[in-house]
Amino acid sequence: MQKSDTITIPRKEYERLLKRQKIVPVVKLTPSERRALERGRRDFKAGKFITLEELERELESSHRKQR
Repeated sequence: MQKSDTITIPRKEYERLLKRQKIVPVVKLTPSERRALERGRRDFKAGKFITLEELERELESSHRKQR
């Protein structure tokens, strides 16, 4: 899909999209933010991530060691 492509959606879906856009504004990324996002997406696709549960265990473990 390219920016010039035409997409047709039902009116109600379009109206929900407009409401959502007001609530969550579109933000233009800086070049460094864009690179970081792309790197994160590559890492995720490669399986280089931990679950929330794993993170919580690691933080809990490190917190205990500091006491």
